[in-house]
Amino acid sequence: MGTIRLTAAEATLRWLSVQMTELEGRTVPILGGVWAIFGHGNVAGLGPALQAMGRALPAFRAHNEQAMAHAAIAFAKTHARRRMMACTTSIGPGATNMVTAAALAHVNRLPVLFLPGDVFASRQPDPVLQQVEAFGDGTVSANDCFRPVSRYFDRIMRPEQLLAALPAALRVLLDPVECGPATLAFPQDVQTEAFDWPAEFFRKRLHRPRAPEPDRQELAEAVALLRDARRPLILAGGGVKYAGAEAALADFAHRHAVPVAETQAGKGSLPWDHPRNAGAIGVTGSAAANALAEKADVVLAVGTRLQDFTTGSRALFGGARILGLNVASFDAGKHGAQPLVADALRGLVALSAGLGRWDAPRPWQEKAVTATGRWNRSVEKITAAPKPREAGLPSDAQVLGAVNRAMPADGIVVCAAGGLPGELHKLWRATDAAAYHVEYGFSCMGYEIAGGLGVKLAAPKREVVVLVGDGSYLMMNSEIATSVALGAKLTIVVLDNRGFGCISRLQQGTGGAPFLNLLPDAAPHVDFAAHARALGAQAVKVDGIAGLEDALPKALSAKRTSVVVIDTDPAASTAEGGAWWEVPVSAAPRGAAQEAARQSYETALRKRGSGA
Repeated sequence: MGTIRLTAAEATLRWLSVQMTELEGRTVPILGGVWAIFGHGNVAGLGPALQAMGRALPAFRAHNEQAMAHAAIAFAKTHARRRMMACTTSIGPGATNMVTAAALAHVNRLPVLFLPGDVFASRQPDPVLQQVEAFGDGTVSANDCFRPVSRYFDRIMRPEQLLAALPAALRVLLDPVECGPATLAFPQDVQTEAFDWPAEFFRKRLHRPRAPEPDRQELAEAVALLRDARRPLILAGGGVKYAGAEAALADFAHRHAVPVAETQAGKGSLPWDHPRNAGAIGVTGSAAANALAEKADVVLAVGTRLQDFTTGSRALFGGARILGLNVASFDAGKHGAQPLVADALRGLVALSAGLGRWDAPRPWQEKAVTATGRWNRSVEKITAAPKPREAGLPSDAQVLGAVNRAMPADGIVVCAAGGLPGELHKLWRATDAAAYHVEYGFSCMGYEIAGGLGVKLAAPKREVVVLVGDGSYLMMNSEIATSVALGAKLTIVVLDNRGFGCISRLQQGTGGAPFLNLLPDAAPHVDFAAHARALGAQAVKVDGIAGLEDALPKALSAKRTSVVVIDTDPAASTAEGGAWWEVPVSAAPRGAAQEAARQSYETALRKRGSGA
């Protein structure tokens, strides 16, 4: 068989470069590239090894370690977890900067490979630059921060460990159940050590996604439960997209006349105008979907982890039987659900075959169609441009309406934290599964622009529009410069409401007074357009919705990243739709506002407890 003498860093990259997958009938590398910010711990090991790989494993330079990890995660999400990227950093703050992104990937079940540099395995120069010393444990390094937010963690203390560690990490990255971040902490001296590797280790390998079939007994019980349903509702989560089950979902909903509601991760599983699409579910849900959820007697939860905010699962449909179709048994049995553990695509096909000619009762079908039509008409009004004589700043909803109307048919919208994801979930009209890219599992401010960059690298032929608030922009904007340098053109719309408007509203909604969220008039007014131009982008500040409507076509047709800034109202949010969300309110209220908030909170708790 023979051997090849390489350093541990060289062997790692060579092995990664020959791992392949299938995408749209083509065989392509699983790894789309490696993001790198070099420093003490990787500059002399993984650095030259990555340079030597050339086009076999593309390398990208970013400006912030957390941001580059967000871009890698967004790349994987856009590819429905079929492809991914790796990230390498120095041993100290470079590594710990990625921990937030690791948590984001962990919560959202998205694959990313972290290769942070680590302290010397030999310990000869200890304490080395950036080393975290634990007085009682000599094995601890800063990279141990990755342990609770990694699905797989290992520290490579000898080169030959990689023969087992690399396949083990990839197994987790590709597993439909365990999928999430994998971390291989890589001591800097080990990176440069040489070893005689078996040539067979570097043979090209093709990996196909696992798609388990449902158990026969579980399937029979699931079919029986649905056949008895009088008011069934489908809840589509991100697992629909990761299984490639969008067409199967559309066929199931059409054939059996069951309305569909979508989570944040599942939005776009059906086109917005599909006759059975009742819209978003949960705290930021549509009036149609939430009304149906409250009356449903069986909820078929497909590929969702039933998170409280994005589904309202604890209170909204507490009176329904839940049928959990999920590839992970951990999620399939949540909330006392009857589990159907299977790939979403195969599970839906098997369920449909078992149901035969069954469809939902006619009165329930009619109720769903009526509610959905009413809601779609409401969205038109909510997102319409203000009339010429209307005073005041525009709402987020009005901005979203203008952007949605200007969006190309194959455009992709990207967003993350704050109030915008809630408005998007309710109001955005997604055309396909990839068109709606909102990170709300971890609700991480700073994801937006970096995530948009990752989306663009994954889908270079599609227009990518990033919606970001001023607060999130100020947290992380450096990858505007990276997008310009890479020629990865984005259109970024900055909604400036002078602070953290969403949390200010929540603060007041729970009986508190405005505090440390919105900036006072005396605080600096940031010139976001000037700042974006300084980073290399085209940028303009517009006045109102009319100005936005004029600027968007120019930004979308530009060849370079373009930023459009608009002032918005921090107090306005869409009142229509929505559901209760449990946020604790002081049990010792001070003042009338807190007293009223506490009474409302206790009333909601009693209602949830009664199942009403």
